[in-house]
Amino acid sequence: MDAYAAEHLEIMTADAAGVAARVRNAGAIFVGDHSPVSLGDYAAGSNHVLPTGGCACHSGGLSVQTFLRGVHVVSYDRDALAEVAHHVVTLANAEDLPAHGEAITARTGDGTA
Repeated sequence: MDAYAAEHLEIMTADAAGVAARVRNAGAIFVGDHSPVSLGDYAAGSNHVLPTGGCACHSGGLSVQTFLRGVHVVSYDRDALAEVAHHVVTLANAEDLPAHGEAITARTGDGTA
């Protein structure tokens, strides 16, 4: 089911709720014999604008979140940066992005960070 990433998925098994709880990639999941897709389309209140063509593996249905834009704010002090400096430099070097590591060492003053 997850590989297919269906727009609509109906689950009608003995343990439909348990199976549904394990699904990670679906636009909308309809659980049990009495929850057909048309119920979601017209009465249940679930979203009707869903990802098609397997896009449910990386996208959800249209929602208010679709129209919001998050902004990440990062604020470390000198001690916090020093605490993680070695890890950041190691990862930057592993990705062959030395300037990312140098941005850390320029601030920590430790050429070995």
